[in-house]
Amino acid sequence: MVNAIVTIPPYATFIKEVAKHPLVSGLRLNTVMPVKESLENLLDRLGGIAGKYGKELWIDLKCRQLRVKSYGVPPFTEIKLTHKIKVDTPTLAYFHNGDEIAKVLEVDGDRLIMENGPKRVVGPGESVNIPDLSLEVDGFFTETDQKYIEAGVKRGGHNYMLSYVEGKKDVDELLKYDAKARVIAKIESTRGLEYVNHEWKNEARLMAARGDLFIEVGKPHQIVKALEDIISKDEHAIAASRIFPSFAESLSPSCSDIGDTDNLLRMGYRTFMFGDDICMHRDSIISGLNLLSTMAEKYEK
Repeated sequence: MVNAIVTIPPYATFIKEVAKHPLVSGLRLNTVMPVKESLENLLDRLGGIAGKYGKELWIDLKCRQLRVKSYGVPPFTEIKLTHKIKVDTPTLAYFHNGDEIAKVLEVDGDRLIMENGPKRVVGPGESVNIPDLSLEVDGFFTETDQKYIEAGVKRGGHNYMLSYVEGKKDVDELLKYDAKARVIAKIESTRGLEYVNHEWKNEARLMAARGDLFIEVGKPHQIVKALEDIISKDEHAIAASRIFPSFAESLSPSCSDIGDTDNLLRMGYRTFMFGDDICMHRDSIISGLNLLSTMAEKYEK
């Protein structure tokens, strides 16, 4: 049966309407979104809404995903990251879903020293991709991740998504903090694909997190094999991100979006996670859910 997990802005006015939708099986809390209340109260409130309608709340931890830490205003030559890293330089960094590329000349801990950065303000929370095989990220959980894990344990919420999982050790790291954790492992890198193909033993449900994975695979066409590898290993794998992105701009879906989602259904994916872009507004996410529901009908007979 086809179902969907929906990213929920913490203070959206349409959360209950989304939670009631028959296609929705769970709500995703993106932990980079700003909140005004304690994390315990936030999880109580969102978990209560999800539970009322028989849905699950998933806490999406950022882990080793690289994100911008502070504003960079052009012209600038430095971008601060949420992690310290090591990488052979010069190398390329990708911003804005891979649409913007800039050269990194040197790395100093959590500082990228750029040849010339993106020609715009780069803000806190933006993701950065450095798909270089020499990349080493210092640490796994961020400080914010740890706070969310503590709040989840206190409030009895044990559903987590882990970003950039690259080995069983990453799942084990979470279990040290929460022995009851249920884990969705987001596969977003070539190392993550190696884990899927050579190490994964059903210790976590797999997610093809296409937002970053598409950038990280090296060559664009390789995303197809990556998706096939993930669903062949885990028949319950989730296809995430880049699902009907045209709805973020217009309530008329693009032909390519429809063909893309139909291809995922043909591959065998039955759970889809809608990313941030389509979920910011009520009309776009409801339209996406209704379209997916209609498309799924022929696969549920």
